[in-house]
Amino acid sequence: MAAPEKPIVFTEHLQLTALGIQPASISFQSLTLESDAWICVRESLDTPQVVIVNLNDSSDVVRRPITADSAIMNPKSDVKILALKAGRQLQVFDLGSKQKLGAHLMNEDVIFWTWINDATLGIVTDREVFHWKLSETAPVKVFDRHASLAANQIINYRISQDEKWLVLVGISSNPNAGQPGQTGFKIKGAMQLYSLERGVSQPIEGHAAAFATIKLDGAPNPTKLFTFAVRTAVGAKLHIVEIGHQAPNPPFQKKAVDVFFPPEATNDFPVSLQVSSKHGIIYLVTKFGFIHLYEIETGQCIYMNRISGETIFTTAEYELLSGIIGVNRKGQVLKTLNNPELAIKLATRAGLPGADHMIQQQYQIYIQNGQYGEAAKIAANSPRGLLRTPQTIETFKKLPQVPGTLSPILQYFGILLEKGELNKHESLELARPVIQQGKKNLLEKWLKENKLECSEELGDLCRVGDLNLALSVYLRANVPNKVVACFAELGQFDKIVLYSKKVGYTPDYAQLLQHVVRINPEKGAEFASQLVNDESGPLVDLERIIDIFMAQNMLQQATSILLDALKDNKPEQGPLQTRLLEMNLVSAPAVADAILGNEMFTHYDRPRIANLAEKAGLVQRWLVEYFGRLTVEQSFACLQEMLKSNLRQNLAIAVQIATKYSDLLGPVKLIELFEQFKSSDGLYYYLGSVVNLSEDPEVHFKYIQAATRTGQIREVERICRESNFYNPEKVKNFLKEARLSDQLPLIIVCDRFDFVHDLVLYLYQNGLTNFIEIYVQRVNSARTPQVIGGLLDVDCDEATVKNLLLSVTGTFPIEELVEEVEKRNRLKLILPWLNNKVEQGSTDHAVYNAIAKIAIDSNNNPEAFLKENNLYDPAIVGKYCEKRDPYLAYIAYAKGFCDDELINITNENQMYKHQARYLVKRREIDLWTQVLNPESIHRRALIDQVIATAIPESTDPDDVSVTVKAFMHMELHGPLLELLEKIIIEPSPFSDNRSLQSLMFLTAIKNDKGKVMGYINKLSGYDVEAIAKVATEAGLYEEAFTIYQKHDMHAEAMNVLVEHMVSIDRGFAYANKINQPAVWSRLGKAQLDGLRVKDAIDSYIKAEDPSNFAEVIEIANRAGKHDDLVRFLQMARKTAREPKIDTELAYAYAKTDRLHDMEEFLGMTNVADVLQVGEKCFEDELYQASKLLFSSISNWARLATTLIYLGENQAAVDAARKAGNTQVWKQVNAACVDKKEFRLAQICGLNLIVHAEELPALLSLYERNGYFDEVISLMEGGLGLERAHMGMFTELSVLYAKYRPEKLMEHLKLFWQRVNIPKVIKAAEQAHLWPELVFLYIVYDEPDNAALAMMERLADWDHDQFKKVVVKVANMEIAYKAVTFYLARQPTLLPDLLAALSPRLDHGRVVKILQNEDHLPLAKPYLIATQKLNIAVVNEAYNDLLIEEEDHVTLRSSLETHDQYDAIKLAKRLENHELLEFRRIASLLYRLNSMWEESLALSKADRLWRDALETSAASKDIAVAEGLAGYFVGIGNKDAFAAILYVCFELVRPDFVEEMSWRFGLSDYSMPYKLQLQRDQASKIAALEKEVKELRSRTVEKESDNEPSSLLGSGLGGRLLIGGPTGGQPFMGNGVPNGGGMMAQPTGFY
Repeated sequence: MAAPEKPIVFTEHLQLTALGIQPASISFQSLTLESDAWICVRESLDTPQVVIVNLNDSSDVVRRPITADSAIMNPKSDVKILALKAGRQLQVFDLGSKQKLGAHLMNEDVIFWTWINDATLGIVTDREVFHWKLSETAPVKVFDRHASLAANQIINYRISQDEKWLVLVGISSNPNAGQPGQTGFKIKGAMQLYSLERGVSQPIEGHAAAFATIKLDGAPNPTKLFTFAVRTAVGAKLHIVEIGHQAPNPPFQKKAVDVFFPPEATNDFPVSLQVSSKHGIIYLVTKFGFIHLYEIETGQCIYMNRISGETIFTTAEYELLSGIIGVNRKGQVLKTLNNPELAIKLATRAGLPGADHMIQQQYQIYIQNGQYGEAAKIAANSPRGLLRTPQTIETFKKLPQVPGTLSPILQYFGILLEKGELNKHESLELARPVIQQGKKNLLEKWLKENKLECSEELGDLCRVGDLNLALSVYLRANVPNKVVACFAELGQFDKIVLYSKKVGYTPDYAQLLQHVVRINPEKGAEFASQLVNDESGPLVDLERIIDIFMAQNMLQQATSILLDALKDNKPEQGPLQTRLLEMNLVSAPAVADAILGNEMFTHYDRPRIANLAEKAGLVQRWLVEYFGRLTVEQSFACLQEMLKSNLRQNLAIAVQIATKYSDLLGPVKLIELFEQFKSSDGLYYYLGSVVNLSEDPEVHFKYIQAATRTGQIREVERICRESNFYNPEKVKNFLKEARLSDQLPLIIVCDRFDFVHDLVLYLYQNGLTNFIEIYVQRVNSARTPQVIGGLLDVDCDEATVKNLLLSVTGTFPIEELVEEVEKRNRLKLILPWLNNKVEQGSTDHAVYNAIAKIAIDSNNNPEAFLKENNLYDPAIVGKYCEKRDPYLAYIAYAKGFCDDELINITNENQMYKHQARYLVKRREIDLWTQVLNPESIHRRALIDQVIATAIPESTDPDDVSVTVKAFMHMELHGPLLELLEKIIIEPSPFSDNRSLQSLMFLTAIKNDKGKVMGYINKLSGYDVEAIAKVATEAGLYEEAFTIYQKHDMHAEAMNVLVEHMVSIDRGFAYANKINQPAVWSRLGKAQLDGLRVKDAIDSYIKAEDPSNFAEVIEIANRAGKHDDLVRFLQMARKTAREPKIDTELAYAYAKTDRLHDMEEFLGMTNVADVLQVGEKCFEDELYQASKLLFSSISNWARLATTLIYLGENQAAVDAARKAGNTQVWKQVNAACVDKKEFRLAQICGLNLIVHAEELPALLSLYERNGYFDEVISLMEGGLGLERAHMGMFTELSVLYAKYRPEKLMEHLKLFWQRVNIPKVIKAAEQAHLWPELVFLYIVYDEPDNAALAMMERLADWDHDQFKKVVVKVANMEIAYKAVTFYLARQPTLLPDLLAALSPRLDHGRVVKILQNEDHLPLAKPYLIATQKLNIAVVNEAYNDLLIEEEDHVTLRSSLETHDQYDAIKLAKRLENHELLEFRRIASLLYRLNSMWEESLALSKADRLWRDALETSAASKDIAVAEGLAGYFVGIGNKDAFAAILYVCFELVRPDFVEEMSWRFGLSDYSMPYKLQLQRDQASKIAALEKEVKELRSRTVEKESDNEPSSLLGSGLGGRLLIGGPTGGQPFMGNGVPNGGGMMAQPTGFY
């Protein structure tokens, strides 16, 4: 039987050791796995390095020499971003672009960090958790660590997908595990779950945790889950809970399932949780290598097996297969499952293949068993739409309906709609019944929710019932032809073009437009414009569009389209312009006239259009246009002739011409033209067209004249009303002279320009009073006052004036009317009109002001009117009365609260009594301030009337109150007392007024203290507390004491005695007399203030008042009265349970050495702050008391310190161990060191040195006292601690450097990676430990300093080490310094050094150094190796060396191979050399630099004829060659002469050779030259003849092929240029001789 397939398979992804990674480096501390993309390993070899392994490509392994505490790779696979941590320094690098992305120095040690997403680092310190986004400069604190995670090793930190939930996971050892009553596991897990939104933490016991999201059945939104695993002594659980529940999702039922551990895994526990979101599986990995798989929704265990025999210490999600990958030198990948039901569920959820047959089988079972709902679910949720087919729909249609349930097909569709989008067949089947039932809204809803798959068939179904719905479907289904059809049917033509362009569809626009025009002409026009004006060019031919519109007789639309399309007026648009004008001239001449008038087009067929225009009667336009071509003089001549010949017939056209060319011809001349022919009509029509645009006053005046003469009165009226440019005086006079029947234009002019008086005079004198009525009634009633004034000035009858006034119905300013009649002393004239206004209910102040004035002048009971009437203006009427009757003015002013006017009138007329009454009633402080001004001469008289009359008459308290305040404000204390005594002491309504009595007291206390005691005896209704307080403040202590005593206020009376009278003895007597607790208490306070501590405590005890315990305690402690203080505190404890009382009582016991009482007190219930008391006792050196106090509260820290001072050192160490406090350890350590208890001091020190911040002080303590061996022993003992840090190794290195230098090198070699190298470097340098210093510089990657140190201070030279260092230096000055150093100290090793440094050296500088030191031969190998670079300095140095060695062969090779040197300088140096070969080299150099004479001179001197011949041939110079030949002839060397003729054959001239042969008889020697010369000439002539023949044949062929005109036009003439000049001159096509009259030139061939 075959073994069942496993539901999960694990395979080895790669082997880390096979990639060269050391096994010791594969651990939780040195290997990080942030994702399935990268593994990062820190290796501690001779040179620390970081290894980065690409999990997607095992051959991609990067090694970098990096020293860091931690290194983690960014989880993204497409970037190489590395985060490094060294101590508190954090850095992030992009290895791809070689850029630093960020750096930050933390304030605390980072104990754990990880990438929480692609762009954010999660950082955990001892107390806080930070997030550092790469886009930000510094980490941001997120939350504080919970106390439950203290002393835990943090192993994980994760965030939820929405970044709203965070979890921190730690583990710690549990020493109490296995003991009775303990349920904790050996390794205790602690977690902190934190909500970012609420800012709340929850501590949870657990070893591993993860976040997940799943989509529950029927839930609209995903559900967020938190899963964690925990193992205790009684078992292990996996918990799955919902976090952040959101409605309307159904709540997730919490799951808690058992996690099985086999018997052999008793110490095993969960170390990692990963969740596959795709498959909905939780992967739980344990320390012993077991893996558990759980289904996330049900919590069901799917699979469990051991996958590794070693610890899996880190895991990550394997995104490729939605599995898990972990490291213990193996990686596992999830492949498949084999649980049928669970497989169906998982396959359904994740769309996985492999379970298809199981799903189909289960579906058939449900159908057969009648479980249609379950069958519908499995079919709807089948992976990849396995069962979502038309056959399934048909099956559900045929199934019978179970009673009480929906039909199977509806159930199926319901599940599909709930799940997501339906496919094409499902959408069609669902839509048919819905459309038949008219439930269109359901379809719309499903479409908005993207539930239906849109298709052309679905759109066709919808189109029957709703075109808009069908359009929506067609758009989604991308059926452009039907979308366009729908747009057209819906009239949305503007969307057709946009849609067609968007989808790349080109409909038949012409046919579409024809259809649109037939059904909707307006939309058709819009659609046509859109087609014509498309940005990419017309979509339909414009002619075709016009044909479509004209076929429907739609001239207007066609015209509009053409006008828009032809607006650019292009020449190619001429036919369309002609057609446009033709259409309109035939059917709409006015439109054609307008088009022509606007001069929009210029490319139409003018003769044809002119002919049609003439037929349409548009000649007048042409005549007007003709005038536009004439000059001004010609235009006037023509106009004059036209008007002269036939004024009536030509007037209209003349007016039209004048109007159009008014600006050109000038209005003034045109006016003169029309006036010349006395044509008012012409003038009127012309000016009527320009007057509204003209600002010329003459134009406006002439228009008014012309309109008047032509009887256009309404136009005259309009222009007079609206124009702002005519001369009003001139127009007024003209209208007067015109004597129009309707005077309205004149009225308008006079009204607008304020000629009212002239108008009234003119109308009245001419008997046109009816127009006066029209003016005030219809034109402008506001001018009525001026009209009335004018009528009165012309002595018009009063009846007429009154009637006119009564006839005015509009509003006008009554004040102006009153003013007009008043200044003419005719005020009574308008009394009937005023009475009429009153009867009409007018409330206008001006009406009543006038009536009041009339009443005053006629003495018709004015006082009653002024008092009773409220509608007149008091200020105006009062002013009117001032000179007539001051009392009436006072009444008016008082009524209107005209304060200033009333004061002035009463002061001028000495009406002080009236003024006083007014002021009292007015109640205005500011007004009182004004009248009571000390500089006022009326002040005293007014005060007397206030006191004598106004106040006694008043019965209103507010009147009196304000008056009193005014007197107080003006500091009238004497008058105020008089006033108060008058109304209080004398019988009055205010005698018992509490406020006034108090005020009188206050006034007397401030200004007349002698009256106060009398007032106390007489009065009793005043404010006792306030008056007594003021009396006390004023120093009237006896009066205050009397007031308090009289009213039984004994405590306040005592206060006056002891505080103000400062008579404690009198107070003691008063207390004995009264014998009240409050009195004793106040006395006690006074005694305490007087430092009578015992008496004060006695008084407090008598009062049984502990309330002032704080002050009593403070003063008693200062005075040292601890015994008396004990009595007070014992009394106080009876009623007050205050911590300070109990605290001070315990302290008092200690101060009085009553330790037994203190022990009893501590043993009973108390609320003392024992720690505070203990601290105080400790400060006061009461150590035994401190010991008792600290022991009672188990404060081991302070107890340990106290025991130190008591000399109990061992007990102090034990207490410090219990306290576990750094400061305590520090104190105990200092005490033990002071007493040389070094064993105990070391115990304390080991607890201190693990805290880096405490280390400097501790070391200083030991070093200050000279305990060097002891501190070194302490530091050595601390190196093995678990919490040993860099500071410990560093400080031990410094100590070794100072006191034990022989140990330093060994220490550094072991622990250099864990020391602060810069600090140790400084220490080694101060201690002159050069080998150690060099070692530190090397490991710190500072080759510059290492090289300098080795050169300056190292005695035992290590050449190999120095060579390794110096090649790495950044500052090349050090390299040059090393060269100098080697020249002085190690000259034999210099070539090796130069060979190592050669790629980086400035060779020229090195050569100069060698030359300056005269050690160039030492560097010969270096020069040979460097010469390939062809550097001038090197070449010259090497050449010098070769010259010095007389190696001419190598020198010649060097010079020929490398050309960078000063050749002339070298040649001059070598030309006098004693060796021939070097002089030959000089000659060669001159030759190479074209210095032929110098080279030949050297060769001649040494008789080196071969060199001379080579030089001559190389020169290519005839003179040089012939000169050398002559030299050979001169010295008789005929062989050399023959040789030069051969070598320089092309350079010597034949005539020269003939001459030399003839003169010196050298024919035999020159004969070879002559023969060769003849042979060459014959060959050249033959070749030339052949070329000429070919050229002539080609020329003949070309002439026969080309026409003569083209040759003439080319400017080359009729002959080839090579033919030479001819007798005639060839001409160019323009008749000019070839070449501008110059003869063609020969080529030189013949």
